[in-house]
Amino acid sequence: MQTIRLDLLNLADQHRALDLGCGRGRHMHQMYYHCRCHAVGLDMGFEDVCSTRQGFENHPDLEPQTGPMRRFSLVVGDATQLPFPDASFDRLICSEVLEHIPDFEVAIAEIWRIMRPGSRIGISVPRNWPEKICWLLSEDYHNAPGGHVRIFNAQKLRRAFEATGFKFVTKHHAHGLHSPYWWLKCLVGVKNDGNFFVRAYHRLLVAEILHNPWYIRWLSKLADPLMGKSVVLYFDKPGAAA
Repeated sequence: MQTIRLDLLNLADQHRALDLGCGRGRHMHQMYYHCRCHAVGLDMGFEDVCSTRQGFENHPDLEPQTGPMRRFSLVVGDATQLPFPDASFDRLICSEVLEHIPDFEVAIAEIWRIMRPGSRIGISVPRNWPEKICWLLSEDYHNAPGGHVRIFNAQKLRRAFEATGFKFVTKHHAHGLHSPYWWLKCLVGVKNDGNFFVRAYHRLLVAEILHNPWYIRWLSKLADPLMGKSVVLYFDKPGAAA
């Protein structure tokens, strides 16, 4: 399930790219097989980092971790205290992470620090109005350890990155078919996965991710700008790339 579009990120061979808050590795795995880059994943959850590594180890086409070939590295760490030197990365993905961080401005400053001049980043957070509906329908949706601590306004988030020095490039919305699914989950109970309607809708989303037939592609294309669950923003760090 791709939230950040790697074509808009301009990820290319020889890049060193960070997936900040990699979770179970959905963007990490995509970066690794997109081009011959060095993909680095960081997450606070040790089990998530282990799951990401397992995803690599289970793939039959894994290449040796040597030379200029594809490489991956994984680390447990905190987005507000990144364990990397200044100007370490050419590309960065931070997808559905900042809404979990109370001091998200500190995380933005850390992102600025570790990015090289001429680099590009892709940032996604839950879209404002679909997220508000989830919060209104269920406290359990966000009121949990490690849950969402805020609802972002996309324009204010953009200004926060621009105030740090980043230059805005473009934006889009993603996962339009996912918003009604989460509204339904919030309505019947976010942990009630056995509900008939939840299970039926979940099968639709699994079909989108695994097979993506033409009719689901068109539904998604119509739904994304109307009610996309995520808003995705891309920024450049000014300067000449090395």
